[in-house]
Amino acid sequence: MSQIDEFYGSFIDGRMASATGADIFESYNPANGEVLTTIQAGGAAEVDEAVASAKAAFPAWRDMPGVEKGRILLAISEKIKENTDRLVALESLDNGKSRMDAQFDVMTSARYFEYYAGVADKLAGETIPLGETHISYTRSEPFGVTAHIVPWNAAFQQAARGVAPALVAGNTAVVKPAEDTSVTTVELAKIALEAGLPPGVLNVVTGLGKDAGASLVSHPGVGRVTFTGSVPTGQEIMRASAEHLNPLTLELGGKAPNIIFEDAPIEAAIRGSLMAININAGQVCAAGSRLLVHRSLHDEVVDGLVELNRKVVLGPGTSDATMGPITTAAQYQKVQEYLQIGKDEGAQVAIGGNVATGEGLEGGQFIEPTIFTGVDNSMRIAQEEIFGPVLSVIPFETEEEAVAIANDTKYGLTAGLWTQNLGRAHRVAAQIEAGQVSVNDFFAGGIQAPFGGYKQSGFGREKGMHAVSEYLQTKTVSMKLS
Repeated sequence: MSQIDEFYGSFIDGRMASATGADIFESYNPANGEVLTTIQAGGAAEVDEAVASAKAAFPAWRDMPGVEKGRILLAISEKIKENTDRLVALESLDNGKSRMDAQFDVMTSARYFEYYAGVADKLAGETIPLGETHISYTRSEPFGVTAHIVPWNAAFQQAARGVAPALVAGNTAVVKPAEDTSVTTVELAKIALEAGLPPGVLNVVTGLGKDAGASLVSHPGVGRVTFTGSVPTGQEIMRASAEHLNPLTLELGGKAPNIIFEDAPIEAAIRGSLMAININAGQVCAAGSRLLVHRSLHDEVVDGLVELNRKVVLGPGTSDATMGPITTAAQYQKVQEYLQIGKDEGAQVAIGGNVATGEGLEGGQFIEPTIFTGVDNSMRIAQEEIFGPVLSVIPFETEEEAVAIANDTKYGLTAGLWTQNLGRAHRVAAQIEAGQVSVNDFFAGGIQAPFGGYKQSGFGREKGMHAVSEYLQTKTVSMKLS
């Protein structure tokens, strides 16, 4: 696939907006800089319409038996699988992901709906003993309309990640995708409708964050907000949500430590550590961007990483490349700035360190996968989220020093550690200040495992049953029996 629809507009109440008379902006293919499609620049009017549609659809969806909700979510999962090839191609074109990364995202999205479909008829409250004269029980009830602000780095997967548990809890949803990667979120809404989801239960408003996004998170008809993105934007959303005291799930930045101890399974650690930073060209908030290596293994690990990095093939996502471009022009510029910052701070470039050029990369936003050595944890490249294929290698001597370096950051989203010592694995995992820790496999947590941050990486949990509880509020009913 090299061409997509010429226009993608807001999808509200089961219908996509018409291009006629719509305010629009252009969306670009990050692999070559060419215009890919045009997107409706929705704003407050479209948000009002979407929230009204979601509110109107809410009572019937809330009251639908759980087993029927589950069947619809399962049908959405199957419909995603039926459209896998097309969705993979669209995500590669729109986002720049390699085919492998896009395939993973699409199949994970299908799995979200499949997983939560199985939860739909199993949500229940509890009874509370109050003695013989009274009875008390709880009800788990949805909020109503939930708002989902989806980032550009994993548009399709993260839309599914938030929408599936929100819907199974009985809420209706309005999604605002990032302006740079709106295509597959609109496609998700279309697929859901085809699979039997009633109109209005899932709505998408396309547009700029300052217009559509700001209007959505501050809308009085919204009952709960979920956001994935940067810390500054998360803080703005908190302030906007405070007006209506809306609860939030915020999944923000990360600067994950990935620790290789002296007793690590070394070959697996090298492969896993490179994947932890190079996945999606490093554009992952959970990426293992700080590699802490025991000094006795430092040179061996760096040499192994450099050798593997030489095999990375850059190119458009629709090719056989193993790494695609940086998705947005602003992020492309930011990564280049951090490459220079690292050099200016005195870090040594073991490999990469530049904009990537060559045949097939013309006009694209490609960065050479980069490894910095000689990094001190106080350097900006070790403290600030770069969001690109840039790895900082930091040596350590003792377990205590490794833990101290790992926790010396404002972030606390994920962490990894490599060791064959079971006691050390449990001990260090307990001391790491992060919401998710993987041992001997950096991205070990699946969709069943709760995911979220400590410190400035946010709060609330997505994935697993914890995500469903985020979209439910508890009511207690107590009564006297005589």
